[in-house]
This record gives sequence, C-alpha cells and structure tokens, in this order.
Amino acid sequence: MAVQKKEFCSWFSALAIGVSLLKCLLINTYHSTDFEVHRNWLAITHSLPVSKWYFEEYSEWTLDYPPLFAWFEYGLSHIAKYFDNKMLVLQNLNHASPATVLFQRLSVIFTDLVFIYAVKECCKCVQDKKGTKITLENPRFVLAVLLLWNFGLLIVDHIHFQYNGFLFGILLLSVARHFQGRHLEGAFLFSVLLNLKHIYLYIAPAYGIYLLRSFCFIQDSPDRSIKWRNFSIVRLLELAVIVCSVFAVSFGPFIALGQFPQVVSRLFPFKRGLCHAYWAPNFWALYNAADKALAILGVKLKLLDMQRLPKASMTGGLVQEFRHSVLPSVSPLATLICTLISVLPAILHIWLRPTGARAFLRCIIICAMGSFMFGWHVHEKAILMAVLPLSLLAVENQRDAGIFLILATTANFSLFPLLFTTPELPIKILLMLLFTIYSFTSLRMLFRATGPLINSVESAYLIGFVPLEILCEFVYPLTLWQQTLPFIPLMLTSLYCALGVTYSFLRLYVSLFSGQDFTSKAKT
Repeated sequence: MAVQKKEFCSWFSALAIGVSLLKCLLINTYHSTDFEVHRNWLAITHSLPVSKWYFEEYSEWTLDYPPLFAWFEYGLSHIAKYFDNKMLVLQNLNHASPATVLFQRLSVIFTDLVFIYAVKECCKCVQDKKGTKITLENPRFVLAVLLLWNFGLLIVDHIHFQYNGFLFGILLLSVARHFQGRHLEGAFLFSVLLNLKHIYLYIAPAYGIYLLRSFCFIQDSPDRSIKWRNFSIVRLLELAVIVCSVFAVSFGPFIALGQFPQVVSRLFPFKRGLCHAYWAPNFWALYNAADKALAILGVKLKLLDMQRLPKASMTGGLVQEFRHSVLPSVSPLATLICTLISVLPAILHIWLRPTGARAFLRCIIICAMGSFMFGWHVHEKAILMAVLPLSLLAVENQRDAGIFLILATTANFSLFPLLFTTPELPIKILLMLLFTIYSFTSLRMLFRATGPLINSVESAYLIGFVPLEILCEFVYPLTLWQQTLPFIPLMLTSLYCALGVTYSFLRLYVSLFSGQDFTSKAKT
C-alpha cells in the first residue's frame, strides 16, 4: 500500500508540474476582454470602499460576480500592487503592462493549485485495476490527465483568461467529499462556490435533492420508499447552518448597507439577451437558425414581407436584445421553464431511487447540460461544467466513456472561436489534437475488452470537425462573403456543435435510466 501511494504521488506530481510549466509557456499569448474585466475588478475592490463596489460604472466591465469573488479579487489586489500599482487605478482602462500580464497569468496558475488538489482527491475516489502497471490502463492516471490537461480549461483560463480552474477545483473537491461520505464538507464547499460564481446555480438542484434524500434520511427502507420517520431534523439543521453561514458572510455586509437589490441586479442582468455573443452550441442556437431559415424561405415563397420582419440582430454575430422573425420570441421565464423541465426527470430519479454518489454525479452533469441547453444568455464556456465531472464517470464505465468522447470533442471544438488570432491557431489545433488522441487512446485501452466506444455514425460526426475547421479557418476567409457575412463561420461552428451537445444530453438521460449506476464496480 505504501509503495502504491508513493507511485501515485510520483506520477501525479509529474503531471501537475508538467501542465503548470505548459501554462507558464502560454503567459504571452493572446488574452481576451476578460483580462481587462478582472483587472478592473482588482482596481474596484482595491481603490473603492465596499459600499461602492457594486455601484461603480467608470468601466463597462462592472463587478457582476457574487461578493466572495469580490473579496477574492480584493485579496489578489494586495499582491498585484507589488507588480504594477498602475493596474489598480480605475482610470487606467485596458492597462496591460508586461508586469500586469505576468501577475494576472501567475494568479491563475497559482490558484490552480486548488484544482490540482481536487483532482488528486477525485482520483482517490476511482477504483484502481489491481496488478496493472501500464499507466494507460490505470483509471486514476487516465482521469488525472483528462482533468489536469483538459484542453478546454487550458485555453479558456490560460489563453482567453479566467479563473475557472480555481472554481472547478472547489466543485470537484466538493464532489470528492460526497464520494467519501463527508457530506457536510461537500455542502460547505458548494456553498462557497455559489458565492464565488453564481453560474453554479445550474447544478444547485442536484445538490439540494441529493443532500435531502441521501444525507438527511438516516436510513433507507428496503423498497427505497420514503419513510419520513427516518428523516433527521438535526442533519437538516446542520446543513442549514452551514449554507446560511456562508451566505451571511458573503452577502451580510451588503444587506447591512441596504444594497442587496443592487447586488442581485448585477448578478442577473436579464437585458443581455437570449444568446451570448459567441453563440453557445445549445438549443437556442438551433432555434435561432430555424427562425432565420424560415424567414428566408417565407420571403422567397412570398409568404412574408421582408420590410415588416424585425431586423435580425443575430446576423451580426453579437447577440443582445433580439426578436425572432418567425418563431415566437423567447423570454427569460420561458428559458427557466424549459431548463426546469429538462432537468426534472434527473432530479426526481435521485429522489425516488437514491443509488449513491455516482447517481448524484450523473445528476450534476445532466443539470449542467440542461441549463447549458436551455438557459438564458449562456456562455459557451459553461459546457466545461458538464465535461469535467463527466471525466470521473468516463474512466469507470464504457458507455460513459463514449459519451465523454463525443461531448468533450464537441465542446472543445466549440471553444475554438474564442481564440481567433493567427498566432494562437497552431496552438489550439495542436493542443486539441493531443488531448483528443490521448482521450480516445487511453479510454479505448481501459475498455478494450468490451468493444468500441463509439459507433460509425458518431465517428463520422466527429470526423466532420476536420472539414468544418478547414472551411472556417482557411477557406471562408478567402471568399468575398467574409466582408459581407463575417458571422457565417461562427454560426456553422455553433450549429454543428449544437448537434453533438444535444445528442450527448440525450445519451446521458438514457444512461441515467438504464440503471448502470447500480452495476458500477467502483465503490461509492
């Protein structure tokens, strides 16, 4: 046991150090407007009193994350001043000196230590194959690579620029604690996560129902029926105290200042429109395309008057307020209803048939996918909320491995438009190829005794990304349409990826109700 533990620490450390060195090599690559967003938040929290944090509007990049993240930026600002104090001046918009870039990049790399620790804990929750010495046949090793070297996370955080690794680290650590039966710690970590970035409300229903059903019920009846006499009020109060305490620390100062409505208005800006500028590959991308196609068809058949149709703002690629031309326009309430309907079966499943932490993890993934598919103003980067947790299931079950390969490949390609500058083109193509080849190779070796992971139709779909990339990156820019219809590559990428994401979502539901979580050989 001691030898195995030493070997585990050895190769895990090598993987972690290796990916950290790669992140350092990406320091001078392109960075998006998110770089300026976080620089501005450093300046806001450092230069202004707390009472003005959520009112400041000097920059268009106002503070719109929960209070705990604001305090996180405040803490970073006290280190940032030793690199370049000018980055903390509110008036220095788009300040990106070499020292500022270095600090911002290093801050992401350093806070990724949370993610590295979380991955290590998740690896411990996966059952090793006894007697295997080949690393590509070791589920823990494969999982570590799939998480630590995840292509999407690398380019989003360390090129495009964000702190998703730090946040996903807290999420994965919370999941690991539930796998380990340490439910109060898991609940605390998720409460902290919600107060760092409220997008994780997507998966809050899975957490709430799982904890009520599997933690607050002290024991289950043999037929899995709900016996309320087994319900523990003490455990419910423990959860309530933990959750309320975290929210009190986070929002308490702003409630005391009478600023709670202002904070909430910043966190939920519904005027931003149905779709994000980069067209997340979800149901609404398909809906928008169908509306556009029907409008064009209607005009050609002389069923619609072009002059009376609302101007399609989505054709500019940047979508804010938008009215559909033919199909009914979508409201925030409609997206909420669609999202709830899409995740309700998974939530009911873990309530009526509690089968352990892996069913809970599957519910998390489905909630993330449902919110991504039907949510309001969804960012394309939110797909990582499903891809990363799915890695844990992929190394234990062949069916999940197939779903992971389809979803991860599709999700990674959908992130390509984030890096649109020429110097990053070979970087993103090479990194994705390496990650994709490793994913297919390692998972095939894990399950090689039980047949192929994906069928011929699925393979054909994934191969389709090759001509699509050639068309979008190399052929289309040479055409005359590039000047008049610059949004076409983005639209094609979004629509093609939306098909893969939708298919993966449906397959996850099939897996949920197939009962495979009962047959998993790994310990829950």
